[in-house]
Amino acid sequence: MRQWVTSDDEADRTALSRQPSSGLRLFARLACAAAAIAGLSLFAREARQPGERRGTEATPVSEALTPFVPSVGPVVRAAIPTVVTAPRFCLDASDSLEPARAEGVRIDAGGRREETFSQGAFPTLEAPHLRLIVGEAGPGAPARTLFVALARRAADGPGLSVIRTGERGRIETKFGAVETLEATFSGPLDRVCTGFSGSAGDAFRFEGWLCAPLGQAPEPRAVACALDALVPAGLEPPGFAGRRDPACRPAPDTRTGSLTPVGPRKIEARLRRIVQARP
Repeated sequence: MRQWVTSDDEADRTALSRQPSSGLRLFARLACAAAAIAGLSLFAREARQPGERRGTEATPVSEALTPFVPSVGPVVRAAIPTVVTAPRFCLDASDSLEPARAEGVRIDAGGRREETFSQGAFPTLEAPHLRLIVGEAGPGAPARTLFVALARRAADGPGLSVIRTGERGRIETKFGAVETLEATFSGPLDRVCTGFSGSAGDAFRFEGWLCAPLGQAPEPRAVACALDALVPAGLEPPGFAGRRDPACRPAPDTRTGSLTPVGPRKIEARLRRIVQARP
């Protein structure tokens, strides 16, 4: 006896065979979602630090809501007493046509005092120009050659540059032997000068240069007399050595009893001769 199977019976059988697989898939999805939620909850619980919880006994809510502000105050440099910053030296240029100028006391990177003096203007070719820096010496003072010292000093204040060097030498001054170097400085114009460097006793050193009028290199005696004008401003500082050379000081005028400046008169006479010799 044949059994006739209709299409409706086959559809019911197919649906019944698919029901177990669909149930397994649904269960697997639910299990994965529960595992993911549990993992995220555990991660969030471990990431939260005890000190960051708000409203606990250790950290009240009012303190937790207060923003953190770093306590950084402005950096204020300690003031240096006036007694320390008062000048120790000066240039006794009473016999000169151009008064000397003091640029004040400076403290370099190593904490050493420096005083700078100048006389005349570098762009004024018809007059001499002097720049002298006196600083404290010691174990921490940098050791550099005269060329390096001149290049650094020229660029530091007046904004000059050393473009050429010439003959080296040594001259005798009231401070003893001083190293010299002929150098051409460039700025508003080019000018041939004589750079120098030496010691004023055990506690002080000096550097600088002297430029003669009309672009000529100064004579060694002129450099020695320019350094002879460096004297203490008040009491002689400890470690400063150097007595003045009488040959560099103005000679007395026996006719009027006043002091006659020797150096400037020679410079004026030389300028007249040079001007008259020009065509």
